[in-house]
Amino acid sequence: MAQYKTRNQKIGWILFAAYLLALIYLMFFSDMEQRGLGAKTEYTYNLKPFVEIKRYIFSARQIGFKGVLLNIYGNILGFMPFGFILPVISTRCREHWFNTVICAYLLSYGIEMVQLIFRAGSCDVDDIILNTLGGALGYVIFRYVLYRRKRRYMRRIALKRNRSRG
Repeated sequence: MAQYKTRNQKIGWILFAAYLLALIYLMFFSDMEQRGLGAKTEYTYNLKPFVEIKRYIFSARQIGFKGVLLNIYGNILGFMPFGFILPVISTRCREHWFNTVICAYLLSYGIEMVQLIFRAGSCDVDDIILNTLGGALGYVIFRYVLYRRKRRYMRRIALKRNRSRG
């Protein structure tokens, strides 16, 4: 069982569990975009990379702003919390960006396979690409926040040293 070392890790585990529950609900039980277990009568899938991404970008006027926003940006933004929270709770993912990206890929792949098997939406390789990108961006944001926190901490130490000297 994982040890909770810091307050941030405890909060991270709570947020991670809440995030996963929300993700499961949105992917498999919500009525949004013909989702839900057995919502579709036929299997729908796309195995060609970048086909749907191109379609959403080049046909944005026909599809509509909401459709583009939900598909492209929703897939990226939906996995950014995963890429941010995972390094908070896992030392392996904190130290090596590759682990976070692989975990984002595996979670996205798992979701797409469940959607395919249970016809709970459409299985799309572009979703896997966008979700993995979202996980990677979440990790980048995590590293940036960590960098800013370390800089602020070092400034405080320097100020304390200067005050004690003079």
